[in-house]
Amino acid sequence: MKIVITGCNGQLGRSLQATAPVGAELICLGSADLDISDAEAVTQQIADHCPDIVVNAAAYTAVDRAEQEEERAFAINGAGAGHLAAAARRQGARFVHVSTDFVFDGASGTPYPVNAATNPMGAYGRSKLAGEQAAGPDALIVRTAWVYAPEGGNFVRTMLRLMGERPEVRVVADQIGTPTYAPALADAIWRLLAADAKGMHHYTDSGAASWYDFAVAIQEEALTAGLLTHQAVIIPIATSDYPTPAQRPSYSVLDKSATFAAIGGPAPHWRHNLRVMIAAIKAQG
Repeated sequence: MKIVITGCNGQLGRSLQATAPVGAELICLGSADLDISDAEAVTQQIADHCPDIVVNAAAYTAVDRAEQEEERAFAINGAGAGHLAAAARRQGARFVHVSTDFVFDGASGTPYPVNAATNPMGAYGRSKLAGEQAAGPDALIVRTAWVYAPEGGNFVRTMLRLMGERPEVRVVADQIGTPTYAPALADAIWRLLAADAKGMHHYTDSGAASWYDFAVAIQEEALTAGLLTHQAVIIPIATSDYPTPAQRPSYSVLDKSATFAAIGGPAPHWRHNLRVMIAAIKAQG
C-alpha cells in the first residue's frame, strides 16, 4: 500500500509517519517538496507516485495572521485541499483531509455532532470549511482541535517555556474545548481508514477543558516529571482580557461518538495523553 502524506514535517505529519500501518510505503511531502496551492504541481506529484491513499496534513494554521492573509489561507486550506482531492480521484486513491473545530461559532452548550451547522468566526475557520467542501463526498474528513505533540510549536510547549521563565502566567479560562495528542489523532486516522470510513468524522481526546484547566494540568504533570523545578502562579483571565485579531469559539467540544464506534472504542482522556506527552519530552532530554 502506497500512501502520500502532505505536510509531513508538521506535528500531525510526523505522527502519521510514526504510527503508519506496518508495510506501508510512505511518500512524505513537506511544503518544500509540494505547495498544495499549486494545482499543476499537485497533479504531477500524485500522478508520479500513483498512491493508494492521500492524507492531507498540510495546512495554513496561523489563526491570527489569517485575518490579514485570508487569500493565502484559502489558497492552502481551501483550494489546496481541492487540488489534492481531484488528483487523488483521478488516480483512484482514497483521500483523507484534516479539518478543525474552528468551523463552528462556539454558541453551542453541548458537543457538536458531525452534522451541526457550521458558522466560522474568522478567516482561518472559513478557509478550513472551504477545504471540507472541496474534499468531496468520497473523502474521509476528520475534524480535530487543540493539537499538540512533543515537537513543534504548540500550547503545551509554550506553557512549559513560560512557566520555566516567569513567576506567573495568564491563561484564558472561558474558552472550552478538548486537547488532542497528535500521535493519538494519527492512530485514529489509520484506524478509520482500516474501517473503510468515509464522510465527516470528529476526533479529539476524551473529556473537555478550558485553556486554564489545560495549563494547570501541564504544570502539575511537568512538576511531577521534573521538567519544571518551580511552580508558577497561573492566573485565569477572560478572552476579553487577551484580545486577538481572530475571534475564537468559546465552546468547541466535538461529539466523537460515531468515530469512537467506528474505531472500536473511545480515545484516552486528554489528561492521560498529556502525561504521555510529558514523559516523551522528558525521555528526549
